[in-house]
Amino acid sequence: MAEYAINKGIGRSVEYKGLKAQYLFIFAGGLLALFVVFVIMYIAGVSQWICIGFGVTAASALVWLTFHLNAKYGQYGLMKLAAVKYHPRYIINRPRLNRLIKGRTK
Repeated sequence: MAEYAINKGIGRSVEYKGLKAQYLFIFAGGLLALFVVFVIMYIAGVSQWICIGFGVTAASALVWLTFHLNAKYGQYGLMKLAAVKYHPRYIINRPRLNRLIKGRTK
């Protein structure tokens, strides 16, 4: 009879080599976009060495930035940073004008 190991990854977020959640998708999408830009530059006639230099430099910057953001903000950090934009800076609680004129009624 075959034995199967228990899958302990149920309910956990996607992780690959330390990159979690949205950072993994940013990393993969960024590398795909860099490859497309590299191909367009090469087809347009830019020098081969300039294309390679741009590709290596941009890919290294993307890898460093992605791992840096992952280490700094954690799994849900970028979503929290984006949510801050939608929070009010302060809450104003003023009574309406007609309540000020009428006063309080019991």
